[in-house]
Amino acid sequence: MAQVLIVDDQSDIRRLLKISLGKACEILESEDGMSALEMIRHHRPKVVLLDIMMPGELNGLQVLQAAKADPHTRDVVIGIMSARGESTDFEAADALGADAYFVKPFSPIQVVSWVREQIE
Repeated sequence: MAQVLIVDDQSDIRRLLKISLGKACEILESEDGMSALEMIRHHRPKVVLLDIMMPGELNGLQVLQAAKADPHTRDVVIGIMSARGESTDFEAADALGADAYFVKPFSPIQVVSWVREQIE
């Protein structure tokens, strides 16, 4: 079963996505960038849903950059979830290798559909 890592400091968003994804995959969760990067390196999930603005040492863009720069994790599919919706935000994430960008508040149906496409 494919693993999906949901990274967001808001537990309600993690819970919403976990419920929405149902039993289609195994869900891993993280609430900060440092633990997210450790989980990406250890579990190598098929898909990561990654918030940008999080507490701690690493924000989502730094996690994205580190994961895509590492030969062991660069093939992990990473979708950004962020309240930041300016074109410069999209461009920054795209330049670092993001595979998708969802602006909060996003449609859970859209995100779940995208995740399911990635794990099939």
